[in-house]
Amino acid sequence: MTSTNSHPDRVAQRLQPFGETVFSEINRLAAQAGAVNLSQGCPDFDAPDFIKEAARAAISDGQNQYPPMGGTPVLTQAIADDFQASTGIEVDPAAEVTVTCGCTEAIAATLIGLCDPGDEVILMDPVYDSYRPCLAMANAVPKAVTLHPPEFHLDAQAIDAACTDRTRAVMLNTPHNPTGRVFTLEEMEALAEVCRRRNLIVLADEVYHRMVYEGTHRSMASLPGMYERTITMNSLGKTFSVTGWKIGWTIAPPHLMAGIRSAHQFMTFDIAHPFQHAGAVALRNREEYYQELHDLYLHRRNMLCEGLADAGFKVYQPQGTYFVLCDHTHLGQPDDVAAAKWLIEHAGVAAIPPSSFYANRSDGASLLRFGFCKNIETIEAALDRLRRL
Repeated sequence: MTSTNSHPDRVAQRLQPFGETVFSEINRLAAQAGAVNLSQGCPDFDAPDFIKEAARAAISDGQNQYPPMGGTPVLTQAIADDFQASTGIEVDPAAEVTVTCGCTEAIAATLIGLCDPGDEVILMDPVYDSYRPCLAMANAVPKAVTLHPPEFHLDAQAIDAACTDRTRAVMLNTPHNPTGRVFTLEEMEALAEVCRRRNLIVLADEVYHRMVYEGTHRSMASLPGMYERTITMNSLGKTFSVTGWKIGWTIAPPHLMAGIRSAHQFMTFDIAHPFQHAGAVALRNREEYYQELHDLYLHRRNMLCEGLADAGFKVYQPQGTYFVLCDHTHLGQPDDVAAAKWLIEHAGVAAIPPSSFYANRSDGASLLRFGFCKNIETIEAALDRLRRL
């Protein structure tokens, strides 16, 4: 019998550059050290009762078999109604909404379904770390345009200059993880002009759209001439603190949705049926909840930003999301990975080193990302440890 040692592990070449995610590594180190963990964007408090009760009711009511591939109608209708309320755009829930396994699958299915090998996609670095692996799975080519501190301005001229005759799409995330920028209407309109002129599609990741503290969130699809070329992606996880449910969705005109569904049907086909019913309940008549969510995170943002500044960090206060970027150079570490590991070891606090969010890792080497989607007690414990450095 041939030894298994003669068959080394193999990772496809297109995925070899990515290795283990930075989240997995930092979470493992934090657990080993007993650190207060402000790294991953995962709340350490529970979801609201109304969404949990709706999930239990759906299970008890027998909603436990395959739903339609595009999503159970009660949820797709709720998504369409929510989208119309925020953008003024009326969409057909049966043809223009698809429920996905979180926004991560929405990104993957969109890229795989709409990009051909060699197509170029513009990214605005720093980007959420799934973007580049999803592009690799689609055999598409990332082209990075960097957002620079302190303003992290969206530079439409730089995006225009990065385009070639192979450019197919632009990936837009607003509110932006990890910078916290909420892009202005002027920035969005300038980007929209480039996309219309160059016949580009936009992948608009809006998972933090309910977490805006300064400025106003604009959906790219709502700008003139943009719905026909925009895929809007969102999820329940961040807004309702159910990151483990993985209920996301895409909204797009039928000519784009056809490609998304062609990939989605062979990736996951459908998503947990009872959680879809709970999602429909969650999305309806929740203005009071959204205000409570805003106030909860605004208080935590201010608390964390002030505490980090007191501890010596240069803080880039976010306009949205539940993350804070800050400059760690006062710690005397050579880069962000070393600084993150040093903080775990010497302060017992975990943060994400964001250089993996950049094509040019040195662009993020002076930064760390902290999350404030945590209980007040968790944030207080972390700040107390940082002040003792």
